[in-house]
Order: sequence, then structure tokens, then C-alpha cells
Amino acid sequence: MAGHIQDRWHKTETDANGKPHKVKSERHGSGLRYRARYVGPDGSEKSKSFRDGQKRLAEKWLTDIESDMSRGQYIDPRKARTTFQQYAEKWVNAHTGEINSREAAERRLRLHAYPHIGTRPIGSFKPEHIRDWISALEGTVPAESSRRVIVGTVSAALHAAVEDGLLLKNPCRARTVRLPKPAKPRVVPWTAARVFDVRSALPKRFQATVDPGAGCGLRQGEIFGLSEDELDYEGGWVHVTHQLKRIRGKYVFAPPKGGKERSAPLPMTVGRSLRAHSEEFPPITVTLPWRTPDGPLVTKRLLYSGNEGLHVRVSYFNDFMWKPALAVAGVIPAPKEGERYAAAREDGMHALRHFYASVLLDAGENIRALSQYLGHSDPGFTLRTYTHLMPSSEGRTRKAVDNALLLPKITAQRRPR
Repeated sequence: MAGHIQDRWHKTETDANGKPHKVKSERHGSGLRYRARYVGPDGSEKSKSFRDGQKRLAEKWLTDIESDMSRGQYIDPRKARTTFQQYAEKWVNAHTGEINSREAAERRLRLHAYPHIGTRPIGSFKPEHIRDWISALEGTVPAESSRRVIVGTVSAALHAAVEDGLLLKNPCRARTVRLPKPAKPRVVPWTAARVFDVRSALPKRFQATVDPGAGCGLRQGEIFGLSEDELDYEGGWVHVTHQLKRIRGKYVFAPPKGGKERSAPLPMTVGRSLRAHSEEFPPITVTLPWRTPDGPLVTKRLLYSGNEGLHVRVSYFNDFMWKPALAVAGVIPAPKEGERYAAAREDGMHALRHFYASVLLDAGENIRALSQYLGHSDPGFTLRTYTHLMPSSEGRTRKAVDNALLLPKITAQRRPR
């Protein structure tokens, strides 16, 4: 048995003959009698107190501790008392990667996890606590895909707690915990007519924002961060090296999503449109911090500007430029007086990237090239997203099989008997 058990109601004294014997201590009859003590793997002493008559429980506790240590399943009791919120806040702050990802994780935890499970000690988590929380989450977060992202963030924090030795198993991964199902959106690309309708419904100075999205596959932040030095009109390329992002209410220049710079072909029609736009609305010089609001200042010559001669404010553009254009084009209904425009989750500027992908796939472009142009880190993701938009591939498959199965049959029928 690891450690030892101290009886605090008695103490050992030596009599006149030098023989030790037990006598009652000053605290005899009051407080917890037994204190089980052991030295943890980190070299510090740990202890737990038990009432009178619970010496066997104290012995069993020490035996279990010794068994956990031998199996590599020991959990420090003091660390296990750390609440989920205390641990998750440290985990988020130490989270590497894009600052937007870190802030999104912090927001999900603060709004949807801390109010329910934030005060629970890490070491006390069981699958039932996660099941109860997921059930409560259904009442506040209707979209199953959003709930899955929230639960995924909590699961990631608890997995880190397991690796840090605060928790034995991740309760989110228990068989009895049913995670929200992943969304399986089937991309329905816009038609060219819809792209042109929305483009013509935008104010004049913003009509050309459609072109690098529908013609080069740029994301919204990359479109509004598009600068003169990224355009190679003569060579026919657009080099995506940065984007315009909003972080903690402030705009910054930042690397493209995932830190992945890329180049995409610049079609002549898009190049002519961007040149014409630059002549009518000259590029503006904008200086913003790099990556974070307190980052070093970087200056860019942006193609697109707001009415005030500053960079485009994305949220304002979405609510007062993009959605009204969608309504004019018949994509979403026009709001009644005093009401706001309907949500247009599937018809934001990202729909222009889907259109771009559909055009390239229909023309026979391969998935790997499309993945590079879109800036996806994994061609498999591109394939999973757009595989249903490959009618030419499916057509070739049907034709090949038909030829293989029908040709022998026809030949056999033509043989003379």
C-alpha cells in the first residue's frame, strides 16, 4: 500500500523506560480521525481525511491510488478539482492557430458551455453530465450543425484535460453520448443568370466585387482585401496573399484562411472588369494592423472601398448592399416595412465560390487543380463538397459501362448462325 495512515486522535509517546506507547492527542474525539497520505508522481505530498470508523476506507483509497499509479491512470486530486471553466479558459488562451479560431472557440464556450458545465470540477465529469448538457443545448441552439461545433469544442477541451492528466477519459466520446449529427448540405450552385442579376442589383461601386468571387473563387475577405499588387493582368493570375478580417470589432489584414497563400487564373473578362472598376473608382491606400489588432501596421492599395473612402465594412455591406441585391434578384423575399431582411446563409458571397467550382467542374477541370485555386488544404474536402457537380464524369462512367456491356451483346447478335 502506498503512503501511510495517520491516526490524529492518538499520538505516540515514550515512557520513562524508553518504551513507546499511544496516548490520546489534544484533538481526540473531534474532527476527522484518519489522514491518508502519499507522495504523488510530482514529488508533492497528497492527503485525504476520513471519519472515525473509516480506517478501511482510507486503506482502500491508498490501495486504489497505488493501483492507478501502476497502471498509468493516476489523476492528481487537486488538479481534478479545477473547474471546467478554469481549465477551458487556459486551454483557449494557449490555443495555437488563427486568432479568429481562438476567439470563436472562446465565444462558443462562454455562451453555451460555461453557463451549464462551467463550475463542474474536471475530474467529476461523467457521460451523464454531457448527455444532460447536450439535451439542454437543443433548447437554445436550434441548428444541429451549430450544436455539433459547440460540442466539438467542449470535447477538444476535455481531450486536452485527459492528456494533461486531469481526467481519465473524455466523456464526450462515451458510446452513450449521442453527438449532434453533422450537417450534410448539398451545394446547389447559382446559375450564371442569377450571378448577373445579383451583380446588376448592387450599387455601381460594388458590382465588380462579384467578379473575383465568381471568376476566380475568392472568399469575401479576400475580395475586400484584394490589392493592386496581387493582380498580374499580363500573366493572367491573381495571387491571394492576404485578406481583410474583423477581429474583436477591429479590422486587420491577415493571411488567407489557414495561412495558405495561393494563385488562381485571372480570366480576361475578370481582368477587364477589374481594370474598368479601378478607372472609375481608383484604389485607396489603407493601413491596418497585421493579423491582430495590436499587430504591426501594414499598408495596401485596395481595389474596393466604401462610400467614405475607407475599406469596406463587411457587416454593413452584407446587410445594406448584398441582401437588398438578393431581394431585387428574387433570391430572398423583400422585407415588410419595419422588418429586417431574411437570413441568407446559403446565399452569401460564398455562393460565388460554389458557382466558380461548378463552372470549372462542368468544363472538365480536375479536383486537385480546383482545390488549389480555391485554397483548400485537402483535395478530398473539395471532392466531398462538389462531387455531385461532376455530371461529365458520371456521363463518362455510364458510357464506358454501357460500351463494355452492350458491345459484346450486339456482336453476338450479328454473328451468322
